[in-house]
Amino acid sequence: MSEFKSDFLRTLKERGFIHQISDETGLDDLLARETVTAYIGFDPTAPSLHAGGLIQIMMLHWLQQTGHRPISLMGGGTGMVGDPSFKDEARQLMTPATITDNIAGIKKVFSRYLTYGDGPRDAQMVNNADWLMTINYLEFLRDVGRHFSVNRMLSFDSVKLRLEREQSLSFLEFNYMILQAYDFVELNKRYDVRLQMGGSDQWGNIINGIDLGHRMGTPQLHALTSPLLTTASGAKMGKSLSGAVWLNPEMLSAYDFWQYWRNTEDADVSRFLKLYTTLPMDEIARLSALGGSEINEVKKILATEVTAMLHGRDAAEQAAETARKTFEEGAIAENLPSIDIAGSELEAGLGLLTLLVRAGLAGSNGEARRHVQGGAVRINDTPVSDERRTVGSVDLTGDGVIKLSLGRKKHILVRPA
Repeated sequence: MSEFKSDFLRTLKERGFIHQISDETGLDDLLARETVTAYIGFDPTAPSLHAGGLIQIMMLHWLQQTGHRPISLMGGGTGMVGDPSFKDEARQLMTPATITDNIAGIKKVFSRYLTYGDGPRDAQMVNNADWLMTINYLEFLRDVGRHFSVNRMLSFDSVKLRLEREQSLSFLEFNYMILQAYDFVELNKRYDVRLQMGGSDQWGNIINGIDLGHRMGTPQLHALTSPLLTTASGAKMGKSLSGAVWLNPEMLSAYDFWQYWRNTEDADVSRFLKLYTTLPMDEIARLSALGGSEINEVKKILATEVTAMLHGRDAAEQAAETARKTFEEGAIAENLPSIDIAGSELEAGLGLLTLLVRAGLAGSNGEARRHVQGGAVRINDTPVSDERRTVGSVDLTGDGVIKLSLGRKKHILVRPA
């Protein structure tokens, strides 16, 4: 479609969120005509979502900003089974207690992006355990299962890939796509949901829900997927050298989150400004036109804007200032990540390799040794080449801390406890 009538689809198109839509004209007309309720499902496989899920959260954000009602669906029920989509092997089954704890952790993030409440456009947090946990299996087989063709389910890419690799696909996982399709129908019945969104790997599952809706008498349902994102160099979004880029502050500090976005590759800056910030498009166009050394200033703006949405403006600006002091002034910024070491240990002296591991800058003594031998380790900004060196109270600065650095961008303050 050349131009959308609805603000929501127009916004998503110009910002690069759209991969596929099941019925462009029908969905656009619906969005232009009335307040539409749409949802995205999130399986609680960890206590936090990571940055790879931000594109989905931003789609719900723009849905609400353009006058519609978002539902963030927690997979408390489907999480008991596990989504086989494009996974090499079955997921480890989680206990109900783990799922409950994970959902509690994930919930904290959404209120940063969505306004929850009881109004007609207020977001809703819904758990599919509310209906899936009370299903009568025989009734479900008779009323829902009979609408599914195993032949068609076998044709989905997510299933075919597993079978082609001769990897096991259990009956348990096979049921996941039926449960997800049923969620769509149930959400339509309970909340008048008309649209399901997700990553492009969910297309088959969402279309299943539309087909099931046809057979079970719902109004016309719709699908919209976003592209699966990788960085310009092919890395998966939400992953860094040190692991997942978590959204919950207790799992990753605002400073480390800011640093992840500050380290964006040059070729990704414009795209990420559109997807992950709410800056106006004309401002993004202006920033995208900058080149040379100015691109680093644009990366700082990107990092600050993305961090401000999640952690708040004050924390984002504090992270930017911490980075400026650390990198531009060589100063010890109080807001750097820190670890506490017992004063008695510092008094006696702690092996450098041991300290690097304790600080999370290396996974083992062997890795720490390689960092030292490669000239990547500094204490109080002074390079260290002796892997047998001890670190102790004599290294405390006037600020009462020891600054331990790996490369130019990883710094930990060691504080006496």
